[in-house]
Amino acid sequence: NQIDQMAADSGFNGTNLLAGDTVNVSFNEKGTSSLKVSGTAVTASGLNLVAVGQTDFQDSNSINAVIATINSANSALQNQASTLGANLAVVQNRQDFTKQMINVLDTGAANLTNADLNEEAANSQALSTRNSLGISALSLANQAQQGILQLLRG
Repeated sequence: NQIDQMAADSGFNGTNLLAGDTVNVSFNEKGTSSLKVSGTAVTASGLNLVAVGQTDFQDSNSINAVIATINSANSALQNQASTLGANLAVVQNRQDFTKQMINVLDTGAANLTNADLNEEAANSQALSTRNSLGISALSLANQAQQGILQLLRG
């Protein structure tokens, strides 16, 4: 009964892998890359442990039978734990990859934005310098014309 209750209480957000539920984990927005995590119904009857509670433990045969049943249940639980652990490793690796990809994309976007701002600042400075040189050239040309006029008058 405690095994059944523990398995029943092991759900999260309506999904209980110990009740045999299945979870599809999508790794991209289109769902073309995903992982199907299948649970196993973990109950006392599913693990063949119901008979253990009904054993009288009067002789070595019944004790050995209980030990064998418990070992078998333990192996089944270890296999399920290994499967869930492998699935967890896949999900964690994909999560790490996604976090690194987000960092790379954020850095790239920041570099593009900064590069554009720097380029625009340089373009603005060049335009300002060009305007300043144009005004200076006009001023020099005007002074040259004034000098020629003074020579001709004088």
